[in-house]
Amino acid sequence: MTSRADLPNPGTVRHPRAGCQVVADDSSALVRLAGTVEPADVDRVRDALLTRLVDRPGPIVVDLAGLRAGGATAGQLLAGVRLAVRDWPAADLLVVDPTGTVADGDATGLAVYPSEAEATAALARTPMAAVLTEELTPTVGAARWARELVTDGCARWGVPELAEPACIAVTELVNNVVAHVSTPMTLRLAAQGDTVHLAVRDRSRRQPRYVGLAPLTSAGGRGLLLIDTVARRWGSTLLPDGKVIWCVLHTEDESHWHHD
Repeated sequence: MTSRADLPNPGTVRHPRAGCQVVADDSSALVRLAGTVEPADVDRVRDALLTRLVDRPGPIVVDLAGLRAGGATAGQLLAGVRLAVRDWPAADLLVVDPTGTVADGDATGLAVYPSEAEATAALARTPMAAVLTEELTPTVGAARWARELVTDGCARWGVPELAEPACIAVTELVNNVVAHVSTPMTLRLAAQGDTVHLAVRDRSRRQPRYVGLAPLTSAGGRGLLLIDTVARRWGSTLLPDGKVIWCVLHTEDESHWHHD
């Protein structure tokens, strides 16, 4: 995937600036933070990490060994990023913190390791999520192709009961892009146990508006209501050049619906 950042070396992504630098190698899951994390750096570093996570499926390892100061601020920043992506398809982060300035566990929700080797080993022990990704154009047929991908994924992952609600959700997510922002989009879905996680990334920072039940006379406005009905959780995360709208579906919810 081509990076939209300064590329001093092939495959290396840098976000340089006084304060904190974010350096990532496209060939691995490793991202290094170097320098000093000041409050003024937080939004820029957060955006760089979110972009990395949305462009590349799978967890990342964030190495803080190069930080000279600002470890506590970095810990709060990373906890916020992990919270933002915890329901995205196949997204997570692990932290390398040799100095021990970042709290882990219940305080931040972060998995923190004292060395890169230990974090990499933990990542290798994590089962790889089953992931499907597709680039879609904002055309009338985009939703149909998205439904086919979702149906195939649910069957392949042994959760066929989620195919129908997932198709409802993905239709609304894709059609929202086609109707309102008309930009290229990336569809990603992943299975995690008895759940399916869906996300559509587009190139507009225009946020969706959920206003609850729409009047019966309304010609639209029911898309997010449908997603809210079939999904356990859903939300939207802003990116520097767009947003991700995601949702999570549980087999338990679907079984309960049919049982009732």
